Amino acid sequence: MSRSVIVLPDDSGSPIVEAINNSKTSLRIKMFTFSDPTLIQAVIDAHQRGVKVRIMLNPARRSGEKENDETRSQLLAAGVEVIDSNPAFDVTHEKSMVVDDQTAFVKSLNWQTKNLTETRDYAIVTTHKHEVNEIIECFEADWTRGEFTPGESSHLIWCVGNGRQRLGKFIDEAKESLWLQNERYQDPVIIEHIVRAKERGVKIHIMARPPHNLKKEKLVEGVSGLRILQDLGVKIHKLKHIKLHAKVLLADGERAIIGSINLAPGSFDSRRELAIEVRDKHVVDRIHECLNMTGRIHILWICQTKDCWQN
Repeated sequence: MSRSVIVLPDDSGSPIVEAINNSKTSLRIKMFTFSDPTLIQAVIDAHQRGVKVRIMLNPARRSGEKENDETRSQLLAAGVEVIDSNPAFDVTHEKSMVVDDQTAFVKSLNWQTKNLTETRDYAIVTTHKHEVNEIIECFEADWTRGEFTPGESSHLIWCVGNGRQRLGKFIDEAKESLWLQNERYQDPVIIEHIVRAKERGVKIHIMARPPHNLKKEKLVEGVSGLRILQDLGVKIHKLKHIKLHAKVLLADGERAIIGSINLAPGSFDSRRELAIEVRDKHVVDRIHECLNMTGRIHILWICQTKDCWQN
């Protein structure tokens, strides 16, 4: 049993394509947006050589925008089983894949070409049976519109479910350092956990997207969370030369959480999300190395007035 990490765009989409190409019996795929032509063809090829392929695609964003219709039509025309993700959730933002009931991918990236070539994203690959089985259990429940109720004993981090509690506990247990890389810092409970970590002397490293990249309706709440942290003396950074899409927490250089969860109320309370906590030294060291590339970040100043929300 093992775990490994894929770093995008450094590692490219090759490990994901290779896993699909090497599949023998089954593929379970749950994706928020799926449009990359190489991945589409890999999935179709797997189906045509007899692999049982089942795919759940998020039907639309909360705004009503539909991004998966063309891919869905293309896959259905090739005979691939495709359905909408579970309507019990406002959005299914989970990005996961299980290969041959043996290997699972827990990702921050969508299957769009830009996420493979332009954005900082991560994926954890695990062959730990209890983790793989839990993802399969959720997939089957969502496929049949059944119940899946993760709790404290769950190996993985799920929304709706144990997400806010598990991330809060992760932050509370940080002793010396805490790195966070996320698009949104909006959930008041998570902000409170970060504030408490700062107050007990944990060194906080925050990476965020510039406010002008936020959607207009999310601007006020998105900036307010960052301003609270900035007022406490936490330096807010942005990546240079690469877009931030990752959702990462790293504590004390020893343990990390990677997945699809944005630090926003909607992610915890009304979306299907998935993340995984890892402590494998080789995985955590690679994540720490990527986060600590200070030559590729600079300070992002979050102004106090609406007129100067810019980097």
